[in-house]
Amino acid sequence: MRGRFSRYDVVIVTGDDPRDSSVTATIDLASIDTGNEKRDQHVRSATFLDVENHPTVRYHSTGIRPTGDGWLVDGDLTMHGVTRQVPLNVMVSSFGPHVSGGQWARFSATARVNRGEFGIDRWSGGGAVVSDKVPIRFEIEAVLNE
Repeated sequence: MRGRFSRYDVVIVTGDDPRDSSVTATIDLASIDTGNEKRDQHVRSATFLDVENHPTVRYHSTGIRPTGDGWLVDGDLTMHGVTRQVPLNVMVSSFGPHVSGGQWARFSATARVNRGEFGIDRWSGGGAVVSDKVPIRFEIEAVLNE
């Protein structure tokens, strides 16, 4: 199953040296959209995300370092009332001038989390089993505001 979140707030602070940059993101978990409203309601329920008690997930970077072909963003992910360190593998897709005058960048970021470590227990039912390992992918477009 794939899904996306449509409501979020992301702040990227850039430094002259990319290692001096930071990112903070908050995602509204109620905005999950998998293309199936019945499934979305189930994912929002206490069985999975428990949106009523834990309405957001938050990521705050703690460091950025170059890798051979991209960047690794170290950071803390808080989900379901639990905070764990989760590194993001970041690749810059494109960079250049934006039509409004500033600089524009597109990034892809990936990670894998174990949802059990965040207190979201394994669930099975109706013959289906949901994996503990959840891949996460972000597609980010940013325009520099000065």
